[in-house]
Amino acid sequence: METIGHVNAAHGADKFGLQRLKAVHWNLEAARLYEESLKRGESQIARGGALCADTGSHTGRSPKDKFVVRDALTENTVWWDNNGAISSEQFDVLLADFLKHAEGRELFAQDLYGGADPAHRVKARVFTELAWHSLFIRNLLIRPEAAEIASYVPELTIVDLPSFRADPKRHGCRSETVIAIDFTRKIVLIGGTAYAGEMKKSVFTYLNYVLPTKGVVPMHCSANVGSKDDSAIFFGLSGTGKTTLSADPERTLIGDDEHGWSKDGIFNFEGGCYAKTIRLSAEAEPMIHAASLRFGTVLENIVMDPLTREVDFDDQTKTENTRSAYPLDFIPNASRTGRAGIPKNIVMLTADAFGVMPPIAKLTPAEAMYHFLSGYTAKVAGTERGLTGVEPEFSTCFGSPFLPRHPSEYANLLRDFIAKHHVDCWLVNTGWTGGKYGTGRRMPIRVTRRLLSSALDGSLNRADFRRDPYFGFAVPTSVPGVEPHILYPVKTWQDKAAFAETAKNLTEMFAKNFAKFEDHVDDAVKAAAPTSSLAA
Repeated sequence: METIGHVNAAHGADKFGLQRLKAVHWNLEAARLYEESLKRGESQIARGGALCADTGSHTGRSPKDKFVVRDALTENTVWWDNNGAISSEQFDVLLADFLKHAEGRELFAQDLYGGADPAHRVKARVFTELAWHSLFIRNLLIRPEAAEIASYVPELTIVDLPSFRADPKRHGCRSETVIAIDFTRKIVLIGGTAYAGEMKKSVFTYLNYVLPTKGVVPMHCSANVGSKDDSAIFFGLSGTGKTTLSADPERTLIGDDEHGWSKDGIFNFEGGCYAKTIRLSAEAEPMIHAASLRFGTVLENIVMDPLTREVDFDDQTKTENTRSAYPLDFIPNASRTGRAGIPKNIVMLTADAFGVMPPIAKLTPAEAMYHFLSGYTAKVAGTERGLTGVEPEFSTCFGSPFLPRHPSEYANLLRDFIAKHHVDCWLVNTGWTGGKYGTGRRMPIRVTRRLLSSALDGSLNRADFRRDPYFGFAVPTSVPGVEPHILYPVKTWQDKAAFAETAKNLTEMFAKNFAKFEDHVDDAVKAAAPTSSLAA
């Protein structure tokens, strides 16, 4: 449905304060959004039908430009060490300037859900000035049935205006880019960036704030489920394999990035997938590759042949962070409900570029809490501007930028669920083996998939285990179909002394990072810390 001019009170634009608009295009579907985006010169069509758009200078999120309104509601509930703050008065000025900036413009509006469980979802209305942004968020969130739109009343409103430029002195922010969240008024303002992922992560941040008070654990994870309702969740930071490993042809995909865990089971926050596409191939990831080329998919920052419109997923000229955003039902075996029962397994993914972690380890509940709060992976050259070697990345709860509350709140909820339901926990290294980045090789995906299959079907629980000399967790000594030496990281290194030194350094990095959580965990979790003294 479309309304022209400012006669849009029935749909809520006027009510929200958006006045004197040239037009508002309501809940357009893919074909119309393609037309509008192409007409405006925002994008191009790739061979196969996907819509290709560039995000400009912002090829990723801007976490340092994200702010939460500090007021009576948030003063004692937000983790201010991790969240930038602005005052209610500064947000008032910012909102007024956003509304003024929108005057005379055509906007696109989508009425969507965040959360597949009706008991815990949020109704999110998203206004965008770019047509392809409207398609992106329509793909990524859950689309209501047509009959539900007539009675739809938003609970959260997002206004996304990339052409807006913030004023740090006037608005209390850091730069011309701003992502401001008012939890009291349930408003998100995004300006100065065309990176579409800011919208979906704003919904995630909102749910991360409201759900813990309802006894629901919000999680930065993918999830799938087997034929016996044996669901599994996969925690992990970007590039660790959440999307790839959850897209298992033998299991039903629940979702690839954000989920909640309630007393009734797990549920997807989203209605789509946001997959990294750098070096994406039909051979290694056939379902994701096929989905990424379809009509209706949005491709971000992909290099494309100007004549044939053939995309090149190997080209990182624009950014390493190339992306594909498509509806969940583009994956053939995706869940139609976005829901599943209590998980039987929790998998924590890390891409250890130091090459010292084993490809899989069994975690005790205390060890699981330690590694959940640590949220370890490693960044390598090329993933960030100016990064030339290997750096550790510790993002608590595997999603630090999206946590309004203190990590202990999420960890305690998760620990209680793990204990109550006797969930098996695993740490899986999808990073390097045979040496650190630059010397070793990436862990073969066939090895990771074989080990994961053994963990999820329960057979790995019957294996013999040894204690890792540095991290202390249990590592299988042999697994059918996996070369034995790869389960012993030191055996894959030619320089054993270099391995020992690298492993010792990594355990020290863990200890330094975890110091800030020492006062928030019990003795069992503290005792789960890795220590190089085990290797003596």
